[in-house]
Amino acid sequence: EFRRVLFRSEEFKRARHRLVFGELLVLQLGMLLIKNVNSSNKGIIFKECPEVDYFINNLPFKLTTAQMKVLKEIKEDMNSDKQMNRLVQGDVGSGKTVIAVIGMIIAWGSGYQSVMMAPTEILAVQHYETVSQMLKGLNINCELLVGSLSSKDKEDILNRLANGDIDVLIGTHAIIQDRVRFYNLGLTITDEQHRFGVKQRAMLSQKGMNPDNIVMTATPIPRTLALILYGDLDISIIDELPPGRKKIETYAVGSDMEGRVINFIKKQIKEGRQAYIVSPLIEESDSLNLTAAEELFEKFSNGVFKQYRLGLLHGRMNGEEKDTIMNKFKNGEIDILISTTVIEVGVNVPNANIMVIYNAERFGLAQLHQLRGRVGRGSYQSYCILLSDGKNSIARERMRIMQKTNDGFEISEKDLELRGPGEFFGTRQHGLPDLKIANLFTDMELLKLVQIKSMKILKEDPLLADNKYLLLRNSI
Repeated sequence: EFRRVLFRSEEFKRARHRLVFGELLVLQLGMLLIKNVNSSNKGIIFKECPEVDYFINNLPFKLTTAQMKVLKEIKEDMNSDKQMNRLVQGDVGSGKTVIAVIGMIIAWGSGYQSVMMAPTEILAVQHYETVSQMLKGLNINCELLVGSLSSKDKEDILNRLANGDIDVLIGTHAIIQDRVRFYNLGLTITDEQHRFGVKQRAMLSQKGMNPDNIVMTATPIPRTLALILYGDLDISIIDELPPGRKKIETYAVGSDMEGRVINFIKKQIKEGRQAYIVSPLIEESDSLNLTAAEELFEKFSNGVFKQYRLGLLHGRMNGEEKDTIMNKFKNGEIDILISTTVIEVGVNVPNANIMVIYNAERFGLAQLHQLRGRVGRGSYQSYCILLSDGKNSIARERMRIMQKTNDGFEISEKDLELRGPGEFFGTRQHGLPDLKIANLFTDMELLKLVQIKSMKILKEDPLLADNKYLLLRNSI
């Protein structure tokens, strides 16, 4: 009886192994086939652009070795006749935007337009401000297209875009609407790819005649998994932070330490710094015992921080209100910004060196890492303080990892392990089918094997045209 059960379990393992292999093989070959088809698309051959060297030489900082390596890959793609489809992965603050801007300059130098799509209005505005500032001194017209613009302003932008008077357009997914027409689109850039699906990326690319495409993400993921999620793209990694960026000291403490945290914030403000305080909700919830942003703002304004200038930022505010508060914070007119996670991406305030996160157990690891990346952008030692009373093992493990490492790749591997691939990737967003049997994390070794086999098959038959692959081709 024992041997029969054992035999069955071995049979079960072999059967599962076979089914997982088949499922991953179809998915991986499908992604790589898209890449093979795309790479046979004739793209634009951009010419050498002398303004690129002028731009790089006049930057207030020196590009890192990693940035130069990625830039070389992008230049080679843009100078060739193949259509570029490249993923640029880089941790928070690694300097992806400047690489994208150089791509825009190359496109402009050959008489083409560029477009950059961001997932939220606040991030689109931030990119617009950064890119416009960087392009100052070059005769490049840059515009912003977001939902909150008046109809008159939108019409004006759409007309100038179609006439070729706008060289660079930055905006939200409003950019992929039918009425948005380009005169001569040569380069598309999608930021924070995990917020957009494959379909939206394709819609953006269809605005031009085989434009070159760059996809940027600050969510570093292991290369093996990137081949499944972004198998249709060539992968570039900026795996180095600019010099002079100090390691952000991270501490996880219980809410009983709140008094000491408040005194620490006061000490830093006295030295001229600014602080972020983040809370997961806007208003206090009856069902959850959580500290909310509005409640914290009231409590601190009338209590321990009443002698300081406080600001409140949350998602229910309109774009103008958010901008007013953020600009005040940037200009040093607010000492402490109390916020929900709307400051998760895109905000750059070098003088802010403290990030305090209430109810830190309510956030995923990747989100905590993104929030921590809002500080440490200036020359001051920066701190991230996680206030958490989370008792379960996953909450404790998250706090431990955040204290131990600042490496986005390591953090994303752990996040994947703790949350599981479904929640981590949001495969529907990517446009990938749901896996019925395979698990992208626990079947990693099998996935590596599938990738070797897939590349071998496609090397022999790049488009699976041979009849022996008919069933496989039909499955894909």
